[in-house]
Amino acid sequence: MFRILSLPLAALLAAGAAGAQEARTITVYTSQPQDQMAAVVEAFNRDHPDITVEIFRSGTTELMAKLSAEFAAGATPADVMLIADAVAMTQLKDEGRLLAYQDAPVEGIPEALIDPDMTFFGTKLITTGIVYNTGLVETAPRSWAELTAPELASSLIMPSPLYSGAAVIHVGTMVQQPEFGWDWYEALAENGAVAGQGNGTVIEAVARGEKAYGIIIEYMALNAKAKGSPVDFVFPDEGVSVITQPVAILKDSDAVEAAKVFVDWQLSRAAQDQSVEQGYFPVLEGVAAPEGYPDPATLTLLPADAARMLAEDIRNKEVFADLYGG
Repeated sequence: MFRILSLPLAALLAAGAAGAQEARTITVYTSQPQDQMAAVVEAFNRDHPDITVEIFRSGTTELMAKLSAEFAAGATPADVMLIADAVAMTQLKDEGRLLAYQDAPVEGIPEALIDPDMTFFGTKLITTGIVYNTGLVETAPRSWAELTAPELASSLIMPSPLYSGAAVIHVGTMVQQPEFGWDWYEALAENGAVAGQGNGTVIEAVARGEKAYGIIIEYMALNAKAKGSPVDFVFPDEGVSVITQPVAILKDSDAVEAAKVFVDWQLSRAAQDQSVEQGYFPVLEGVAAPEGYPDPATLTLLPADAARMLAEDIRNKEVFADLYGG
């Protein structure tokens, strides 16, 4: 009897061991820049060397398209989403794709950055403002309204919501402001403003002097400035749009426990300190903003209705594409 059962038992144990080993590998779909994610994985593995992290990096819109195709085919290799787009994350939640993680370590993180159903959690504060080339611009613009002037708009580049999750949030926020709306985007287009793809195309164009002005997330501009690029950044007087780069676990992940460890780490002091080193505003209480950044409490944050933004997402992209191509 023992000999008869021993072979299937050994096979079962071997399969279980293989499964356990497989469950220690997670795949993260992210819109965070590749070099930063490499540093994130390195720091995470110093604390958790037993978990292998595989990264697929692209713009949020492309990530969502990839996920949609994978869901339609029956499965996705993704275990964790880390994207600069709470609207896209809300869409995944509404479709029942995210795991509720009730025990996530959220103490010290503002309640506004935490999904009430505990399916996703903000990891950073990222604002969008104005970058300009210091060799081409003598007097920096102080407001969004100034950008529609022909001499500014004709040398302005912005990221496209057809590619960038941060741009989805910014466009969705700006069109909800009574003083801006689509009239503002139409005026920019009529006076020569153009759209690139993601924020990377914006900082490259402004740093090289191909464009004098850009609309961009703050850390990319301030990081470039710190590295010697001839650029500077303005937090516009009217206020800034805000994204939180939420992290979430996909409900069908085959490595849920390892994914939870990654989420825990993203919300930890170690990850928040690294975020500051990479030029992000932190979300954890007691962690100071990067050197040269204003206190987040001094910023004016433009109000935005996330539910409305999600409902209007497709239309916003269509109208933007009509104005700027895509």
